[in-house]
Amino acid sequence: MTLGVCILIVARGSDYLLIDISNSYVKIAFASAKRVFTPTRIVTGSLSGRFVSRFLRRRNVGKVVVSSVVPAKNSAILKAAGKRKVLWLDWKLKLGVEIDYPKPQSIGADRLANAAAVTALYGCPAIVVDFGTAVTFDIVSEHRAYVGGVIAPGLEAMTNFLYKRTALLPKLSLKEPRHAIGKSTIQAMLSGAVFGYRGLIREILSQIRAEQFPRKKVHVVATGGYARLIARGLPEMGLVHPNLTLEGLRIVANLNG
Repeated sequence: MTLGVCILIVARGSDYLLIDISNSYVKIAFASAKRVFTPTRIVTGSLSGRFVSRFLRRRNVGKVVVSSVVPAKNSAILKAAGKRKVLWLDWKLKLGVEIDYPKPQSIGADRLANAAAVTALYGCPAIVVDFGTAVTFDIVSEHRAYVGGVIAPGLEAMTNFLYKRTALLPKLSLKEPRHAIGKSTIQAMLSGAVFGYRGLIREILSQIRAEQFPRKKVHVVATGGYARLIARGLPEMGLVHPNLTLEGLRIVANLNG
């Protein structure tokens, strides 16, 4: 069975086409009101109207639901969608959470999707840690309100910086280090990247808990590209949901039908 036939079979039962456009990658998936089907991931530079049209052609999709932090790609979505309704996720929609933030229009659409998803799927209070181009922490209070977050450099961005700005350090393929003390340059870099990054995540989570949730149980959910790798060594991070942002798009689409 070809990939095209597989996509067609799934799409016949689909209500939505979900598209999450981040700075580095795009995730695109069909979804019903109740579940998200297996997503496809491409680099953001490859996203085009023609690519989206391949998903939509002769598919029974009632609505295209988009989270975008790359405005230059938005026109490609509109062109491909044609007469189909396009729902752009922003703070003005029904999200299932309140917004307690001075400039809500400045919150990234992906962060709003994560807040909507974690609240609906796991409850609140909650912290979402999204491992993307940047690592973002988004906080939902016990009163079901998005109250802000933290942004730090992403793991891949940090390691690529070393590769690009030094003469002798190689480019890394990120994985679990065998030991803290490296016996080669690559082993030493892996140790610094993975163990060091876990330290960054642990300290930020500790500060958030102390400031916002002292002596309270908090759902901490990891998502994004390196969520499994980093969460593996962090007992503070009990849940991993690789497609949480897409789930948020599905949930918000249901709320704004």
